[in-house]
Amino acid sequence: MRTHEPRSSSSCAACKLLKRRCSPNCIFAPYFRSDESKKFAKVHKVFGASNVSKILIEVPEEQREDTVNSLAYEAEARLRDPVYGCIGAIALLQRKMIELQHDLALARARLARYAATSAAISCAADRVGMGPLGDFPAACGGLIDSFSQNISSEVNQDGHMYDFSQIPYMFSLVDL
Repeated sequence: MRTHEPRSSSSCAACKLLKRRCSPNCIFAPYFRSDESKKFAKVHKVFGASNVSKILIEVPEEQREDTVNSLAYEAEARLRDPVYGCIGAIALLQRKMIELQHDLALARARLARYAATSAAISCAADRVGMGPLGDFPAACGGLIDSFSQNISSEVNQDGHMYDFSQIPYMFSLVDL
């Protein structure tokens, strides 16, 4: 929080823009320094100096700096997007977040599908040398079960997850 420190003879940004003399008890001086003329110009254009001074008088002194920062942010957003202001920026970020969550869910489903297919291929390769009624390795079965719990509904719609005819041709039984 800025305190009311004695300042040099220069006027604050508000008094400079409004072309008035800056008094020692100026409400704007602690929050709009003389080198922040663009900040005050934006706030003044959107809210007006009179309204900003009324807001600052009503707000407790310990909250005034946060209030000025909020007004400056809203003014900048309102100047960029006159219809929606900062709500437009928030909506845009929320929409982007939903798209990214969707992309992440698709990537996880594809990874689970790939991992389940790879596990099925390695289990099938282990099983080839055991004979027609050989023991199916327990580790492979557990691995496939753990992946089937993590697969999304998009992957489960196939209905052929454990059907080895759906595995891409990678080796022949003669080569093994």
